Amino acid sequence: MSIDFTSEQRQIREGVDRLCAGFDDQYWLERDSDGRFPEDFCRAIADHGYMGIAMPVEYGGSGLGITEAAILTQAISQSGAGNGGVSSVSLAIFGLNPVVRFGTEEQKRRMLPPIIRRQDIACFGVTEPNTGLDTTRLKTRAVRRGDRYVVNGQKIWISTAQQANKILLIARTTAEGDCARPIDGLSLFYADLDRSKVEMRVIDKMGRKCVDSNELFIDGLEIPVENRIGEEGKGFRYLLHGINPERILIAAGLVGLGRAALRRATDYANQRVVFGRPIGQNQAIQHPLAQSWAELEAANLMAFRAAQLYDRGDECGAQANAAKFLAGEAAFAACTNAVMTHGGMGYAKEFHVERYLREVLIHRIAPITPHLILCFIAEKVLGLPKSY
Repeated sequence: MSIDFTSEQRQIREGVDRLCAGFDDQYWLERDSDGRFPEDFCRAIADHGYMGIAMPVEYGGSGLGITEAAILTQAISQSGAGNGGVSSVSLAIFGLNPVVRFGTEEQKRRMLPPIIRRQDIACFGVTEPNTGLDTTRLKTRAVRRGDRYVVNGQKIWISTAQQANKILLIARTTAEGDCARPIDGLSLFYADLDRSKVEMRVIDKMGRKCVDSNELFIDGLEIPVENRIGEEGKGFRYLLHGINPERILIAAGLVGLGRAALRRATDYANQRVVFGRPIGQNQAIQHPLAQSWAELEAANLMAFRAAQLYDRGDECGAQANAAKFLAGEAAFAACTNAVMTHGGMGYAKEFHVERYLREVLIHRIAPITPHLILCFIAEKVLGLPKSY
């Protein structure tokens, strides 16, 4: 296996690097302070054609693969944009994959081009307060009444809902007690985010201030039947087709963030002189940074291995999950080491590494914790009994 990129893939990386140079660390420091959504950055990504990098050509996309999308998210994160930059555009890049895979031709032509051009902005309504990672137990109900569904329920940790006019929403259309398995009875919708029927409350959180996270309270949201994706009751299965790409893109972005932290730590270690010598001459500084480099490179190999498998249609669940696990741990260690290398100044916002550390925690936890990934690998790869 090799991750030697093609000339086209290298051109993508170089183009994204040039674009991101116009949104430097100072830009993201300011967004971390004022909380303003980086719409100008998102617009630049869309205007340069990157928003549709993995979308079919016939709907305005570039028709490329998850490998190219991973190159994109990694370049954004590594530029210093970190999780804020990646999360501001990630749903548009891969979130509508269920529409691509299972939508009708009419739905694809109606739903995909506006997302690619950023005429529409979508959020992703899955997680609920009382179900967490047990997604099959979702309680939000969608009851069909004639040619419409009426939705009531609650969602939490919904990113970019303050910006969005659309929502990719999963809701229960058949009561859990009437289903053979909890996985049944969940349906997927792509709907207008009607603010007269959906109350949104911003969650004040630890990091990524410029990309909002929200609680949603849904009361009587009406969704036309023609906005249901695929068959009724199969929505959870449709979501599963987007899970591996999501893991891969998150892993690539985490590696990028870890590299950004490592770059700043290395520069500081070379420049900071204490007791008449640069601190980077001391093995207590060198060894953690060298170990982080090795860990990040290993995680990167796994991420792009998973992308390669996905793009050629092979099974990649184990590799995608392992990539997310390895990248989360490696990036967390790299960001921690970067703060420690800076000493007291690592706690100062002007050196940026404290922001990296706060942001790396988001995708170490979400959308799946490292613990549950290990449970998945233990069961699906090693053949051990299911533990949950």
